[in-house]
Amino acid sequence: MPPKRDEDLWTSDPFYPSPWMNPEADGWEDAYKQAKKFVSQLTLLEKVNVTTGVGWENGPCVGNTGSVPRLGFKGFCNQDSPQGIRFADYVSAFTSGQLTAATFDRSLMYSRGRAMAQEHKAKGITMQLGPVAGPLGRAPEGGRIWEGFAADPVLTGIAMAETIRGMQDTGIIASAKHYIGNEQEHFRQLGEASGYGFDISATLSSNIDDRTLHELYLWPFADAVRAGVGSVLCSYTQVNNSYGCQNSKIINNLLKGELGFQGFLVSDWAGQHSGVSSALAGLDMSMPGDTAFNTGLSFWGANLTVAVLNGTVPEWRIDDMAMRIMAAYFKVGNTIEDQPDVNFNSWSPDTDGYAYFYGKEGYGQINWHVDVRDDHAEVIRDIAAKGTVLLKNDGALPLKSPKFVAVVGEDAGHNPLGPNGCADRGCDMGTLAMGWGSGTSNFPYLVTPDTAIQAQVVADGGRYESIFNNYDSNAIQALVSQPGATCIVFGNSDSGEGYISVDGNEGDRNNLTLWQNADNVIANVSSWCNNTIVVLHTVGPVLVTDWYEHPNVSAIIWAGLPGQESGNSLVDILYGKQNPAGRSPFTWAEKREDYGTDVMYEPNNGNGAPQQTFTEGVYIDYRHFDQAGIQPIFEFGYGLSYTTFKYSAIKVSKKQVGEYKPTTGLTIQAPTLNNFSTNLNDYKFPAAFRYIFSYIYPYVNTTTSLKAASGDPQYGSNKFIPEHSLDGSPQPLIRASDKTSPGGNRLLYDVMYEVSATITNTGDLAGDEVPQLYVDLGGDNPPRQLRDFARINILPGESKTFQGVITRRDLSNWDVVTQDWVISSEPKKVYVGSSSRKLPLSAVLN
Repeated sequence: MPPKRDEDLWTSDPFYPSPWMNPEADGWEDAYKQAKKFVSQLTLLEKVNVTTGVGWENGPCVGNTGSVPRLGFKGFCNQDSPQGIRFADYVSAFTSGQLTAATFDRSLMYSRGRAMAQEHKAKGITMQLGPVAGPLGRAPEGGRIWEGFAADPVLTGIAMAETIRGMQDTGIIASAKHYIGNEQEHFRQLGEASGYGFDISATLSSNIDDRTLHELYLWPFADAVRAGVGSVLCSYTQVNNSYGCQNSKIINNLLKGELGFQGFLVSDWAGQHSGVSSALAGLDMSMPGDTAFNTGLSFWGANLTVAVLNGTVPEWRIDDMAMRIMAAYFKVGNTIEDQPDVNFNSWSPDTDGYAYFYGKEGYGQINWHVDVRDDHAEVIRDIAAKGTVLLKNDGALPLKSPKFVAVVGEDAGHNPLGPNGCADRGCDMGTLAMGWGSGTSNFPYLVTPDTAIQAQVVADGGRYESIFNNYDSNAIQALVSQPGATCIVFGNSDSGEGYISVDGNEGDRNNLTLWQNADNVIANVSSWCNNTIVVLHTVGPVLVTDWYEHPNVSAIIWAGLPGQESGNSLVDILYGKQNPAGRSPFTWAEKREDYGTDVMYEPNNGNGAPQQTFTEGVYIDYRHFDQAGIQPIFEFGYGLSYTTFKYSAIKVSKKQVGEYKPTTGLTIQAPTLNNFSTNLNDYKFPAAFRYIFSYIYPYVNTTTSLKAASGDPQYGSNKFIPEHSLDGSPQPLIRASDKTSPGGNRLLYDVMYEVSATITNTGDLAGDEVPQLYVDLGGDNPPRQLRDFARINILPGESKTFQGVITRRDLSNWDVVTQDWVISSEPKKVYVGSSSRKLPLSAVLN
């Protein structure tokens, strides 16, 4: 809720108890039964083992839970990243989420998710840490917006759902992240901030009002839950001054209560800040298990065992934690009997090494170098080409066997250190095909634009030269000034996760200009060459104001972060092997200030938690530009083709649907699956075990007394236990939730209108068109909001019908008083067109 006065801090209302699983939840019924059968056999120690990571670098994966050897369960292997497998060999480097969203193609979103998960599965991984809906893209400079999809909740939500289905259809658990309001890298972690010279006592607080939270940032997570996602990962940042991994409002109330999420909530790595508090607030799995990397200390582990024994964490809560984890495991088709072994090691590329890397124990084979790539290069190449956005074309493209091609720009060539020469891709040398941070994978190879274009020119019998030094203007001028030159100039802009700083960019970008002096190179080349084609590899929007209208700039292409097939996918577009149909997943502004939002680069609360208040509400990206009447250079959803299309004959069909009814009733009582021993001697470290240094165990530190094991002078007191948090009695259902359907009240997804339009290819080439459906809800709402889209292949002269739908949710606003979705009485209108500002068709919704 907002503060009473400007000087007050925003607060997050408490919500307890933490909701327990619903045995009748749609799509989870069988998984619930399997999980109940398994968890009912577990001892308290084994339940704690399942919920607690074993510690950083003490297992093969970036996150490993304890196991249950007695029942043959090997534990979870949780692995980055949302763009491929991090820290492994013979894996693929996939196209970014952002460029995938630019395809506006549901089937490609699914295919990418499936291909990535197939590789994870073949390496023995249990859960892939992705896809990403946070950051959504509030600030264009945000360091990790390329890991996500788009600065729009609907496009992101659809991409999340399709990616999750693709992943989980392979038997890999998807973990939707970073929940929620995680929109910048600055001040997300204390140690990180301290390393950059900032003295703060708590991480940044994203202060978000109730309506904005629901209509913008929670929206794609609702789609993820509705798609059956097995896990959600909570973020480092605070939301309204409560840490994301122990914020009972956003976890218990919104995620598990209102959305009916049945899977498990896992902490971001070292994002857990408490033991009992986080358990009661709804955290289900602690990663990587230690309080800070390699400390050997844990908020859970032995402390969680003691917390259950002394009653500060109720038995039903630990049961529900284990149930949620195992239900997600079974839901995607896994069994205990067929659980594969992990065949790689995150901490060493060597064939032999330590199984417990930090503890230096268990020497033997740790890597089997299994090639899991299959035919995924084709998937990557196709998605990268179909996501590429043609921003400008004065007839220069597609290329038709030009006699002389001059390529200029560092971004066209190789990194002299190799494609994996910088840890976690933490540099900007050579062509940019992936941002930096934990959301990366190793390149098995990287086809540069220079390599691919040269091969095509040579095959055509042409002449080819390239220059990668962006500061040798004399050499560049000498090359591009030659008669008949087709000049292709490259530029990029990079960003990533906050623990890496590149050229002074601490995760988030410092500005929206191109890197490597590319703006000057483009300006120079376009002044010397009358046929200049610009190719941009960027993590988001950049400022093109100074040169995009130059008459010699004959074409501009945004190729995003294409992954390993970068050059090949670009050649497919440049030479017309694929007709471009990508659409920009963000707005391109004339100047930085036009966005109305920005990264907070300096703390604003003394040495307390920096306060970042989302004063813009729902008005980000194109919603803001439209509301403020600001003309962008290229709008959201914009993209050109090598052919032309005509829109006509919009038709709106109203569907007969029932009245919206809030959910009422009670949940079941919290189930407890068995009684646990209260004899402390049953919880001591087994004499037969070998202690692994820094490994997190569930065993108590002493068996002299429970009070001594608790190590707390307040032992036996519930003074600090939130009200209702121990209550396992039936609880009232939240009115915006559903009795059995995850994702919120099922009536929200009733189709209220069907909208159709005729799309005709009026050009000479076959091509894909991307019709987009927007609504105007009237009143205090953005003038236009995306609600549906399609990607349709149309032959020359052919007409096809676009069919979109508008659901009750699409027409609703969040009412902060009733705490439910309502359709206002304001007049409403629907638009269909090729971008957020090219909407030739419209109709009133009656």
